[in-house]
Amino acid sequence: MKDEKKAPKLRFKGFTDDWEQCKLGDVADRVTTKNKGMVSELPLTISAQDGLISQDEFFNKKVASKDLSSYLLLHHGDFAYNKSYSNGYPFGTIKRLEKYPQGVVSSLYIAFKPNSSISSDFMAQYYESNNWHKEIYKCAAEGARNHGLLNIPPSDFFATNLNIPITKSEQLKIGRLLNAVDHTFTLHEEKKCLLERLKSALSQEMFANKNGYPAVRFEGFDKAWKQSKLGEITKVIAAKPYISTPSTHGNYLVIQQGDKPIAGFSNSNPFKNYNNITLFGDHTLSLFKPRSPFLVASDGIKILSPSIEMNGLFYFYELEKYKPKSEGYKRHFTILKKCKANFPTDIDEQKLIGSLLLRIDNLITKQQLKMDKLNETKESLLQNMFI
Repeated sequence: MKDEKKAPKLRFKGFTDDWEQCKLGDVADRVTTKNKGMVSELPLTISAQDGLISQDEFFNKKVASKDLSSYLLLHHGDFAYNKSYSNGYPFGTIKRLEKYPQGVVSSLYIAFKPNSSISSDFMAQYYESNNWHKEIYKCAAEGARNHGLLNIPPSDFFATNLNIPITKSEQLKIGRLLNAVDHTFTLHEEKKCLLERLKSALSQEMFANKNGYPAVRFEGFDKAWKQSKLGEITKVIAAKPYISTPSTHGNYLVIQQGDKPIAGFSNSNPFKNYNNITLFGDHTLSLFKPRSPFLVASDGIKILSPSIEMNGLFYFYELEKYKPKSEGYKRHFTILKKCKANFPTDIDEQKLIGSLLLRIDNLITKQQLKMDKLNETKESLLQNMFI
């Protein structure tokens, strides 16, 4: 190992030694074992978010060839480098096999396993950072791209440098801390998924079917619901002026159509009556329920205010069966307002349904905020605990 006088910005108390620089080949051994005899029939792929994951789970199908004997056989704890570059991952992805006892990957991957010189958890977290990118850049700097792959020979890959703590105990502490952050994130993610499933199930059962009665109701309500056209109980509110070029900073959100509704921010005079309205993307069928005063980015956003008290019918509009289908060049809201559906006649039942779903939605939002904060914490730790 070649000694360099280096240390990260953030360290555990009691560790003052400079870190060492070494070659990947000094602390890891290449895995070249083929899947002869079909030891494993589980083809894997690398996902930047989910790590080494089965192709069935990731693609909902196998994309590997039927004969897996030429694939590399990985065991739990082995690493694989996918040299495919993509948006956000210009140098590919390196992940450790954690979900399964074993599996197989394409021979286009470079596989390896750490030796006793390095903590496996430390190595896994190191490759979650961007610190290794500069070494891959050196290997691939000379126009080395081929059909979506970085043209990096295994010999060059194992010659890349990385900096590690001299003491194994410091490596272990770093790995355990970052693993704990990952575990906490996973728990919040699972809770969010459960809340989303609960919301979806309630939304499906708490709105009446054609017979005028919902499958699930609050106690004390038994009247049949009334059928109405959505256009009869919803009106469009004007929201001018539109903010065509929102800023990156400001007191109020600017809303646009699509999967990413937050276009930016503005300090202009906002639309303040947001409690019982739904924003509807007239061209994209996108929905957004504002939580604070806001502005909109174009006249393609319809601000809908209902005459009933179910949080702007937001949760009703979310149901797939009520989303309008395109009819030539007609705007979607023109179609939507003709749709017929049943609604409760009792205002107290309207309020209870809306408040319950809104409460679940708020819990989902809180979980997402916790996950965002953990992501920021993890990113900061990765930037400051490695060199």
